[in-house]
Amino acid sequence: MLEIERIPCRTDNYVWLVREPQSGAVGVVDPADAEPVEARLAARGLVLTHILNTHHHGDHVGGNLALKGKWRCTIVGPRADAARIPGIDVEVGDGDAYRLGAAEARVFDVPGHTRGHIAFWFPGARALFCGDTLFALGCGRLFEGTPAQMWNSLGKLRALPDDTQVYCAHEYTQGNARFALSVDGANADLVARAKAVDAARARGEATVPSALGLEKRTNPFLRADDPGLARAMGLAGAAPEQVFAAVRGAKDRF
Repeated sequence: MLEIERIPCRTDNYVWLVREPQSGAVGVVDPADAEPVEARLAARGLVLTHILNTHHHGDHVGGNLALKGKWRCTIVGPRADAARIPGIDVEVGDGDAYRLGAAEARVFDVPGHTRGHIAFWFPGARALFCGDTLFALGCGRLFEGTPAQMWNSLGKLRALPDDTQVYCAHEYTQGNARFALSVDGANADLVARAKAVDAARARGEATVPSALGLEKRTNPFLRADDPGLARAMGLAGAAPEQVFAAVRGAKDRF
């Protein structure tokens, strides 16, 4: 098992603190800034041993060098984008396994948001760290990839078990829900989820992580092969990649 703790950062980022209790290994996933991480490590009396990076954006690697300078921790990141990961020590890619202490992660290449994006799945802990590829009720913008690439990447993640917990990197869920309702408002599961998200945010609660099974039922970016969503987009009978591209384009304009 892994102990996983949310560290809020900046305006809507989440850094994930991950401790493997058998070995005592401690990692952080996508540290935007060093200061909030340092504060939490000090509060818990922990020694940082690893940084896991999903992609190169500054709000995911901004704390890398300061943390490595203090802790001499090992930085693990995407082989396909190693040149843009500050301080990288270990390069991983699709199909690789990486161990954080006694916990093993499977690595997926999931390009689309960036060309070298990866995700870490810890099957023993039912934990998916997916950066900005998959969000609760959303997915990342296509800054460096194509709709077909992103749909393929999301398909890799959608294939994981329903009880997988999705540890994405931003609190975007409420805004994502508003958009999702605009394209998939007949989805009763989505309507119920949107109400629950509004209630949680009104209480000041986080909406992440979320269960992958719930994402499969309510996240329009995972449902581009659903005939009902295709009809709602005016694309009945179209290929899923076309439907996905239309949904992503609509979200960009929303």
